[in-house]
Amino acid sequence: MSCGEPHETDCGEVLAEVFLYLDGEMTPARTERIRHHLDECSPCLRKYGIEQEVRALVARCCGNDVAPEQLRHKVLGRLREAAVIQTTVETTITTVVFRRD
Repeated sequence: MSCGEPHETDCGEVLAEVFLYLDGEMTPARTERIRHHLDECSPCLRKYGIEQEVRALVARCCGNDVAPEQLRHKVLGRLREAAVIQTTVETTITTVVFRRD
């Protein structure tokens, strides 16, 4: 996903790491870069808001259940792959639309 505006940190990169951001599992410097991007990018901020709601819903439904570490890494990997694929598809579509003669 990209909002079409230039940012220091790419939208796709932010969305691929949003769960790490929400869980506080980033370095302070990386957390600040993501926070800065979300402060200036409304499409990502909307996506972030949706992710926060989903996380809150899961927390209410699942209590304090903790997923096994191997499962956690597998899910995070798949989410990153999906974000990269979505970004690639959106970029390709945008390129095709703007290149129409």
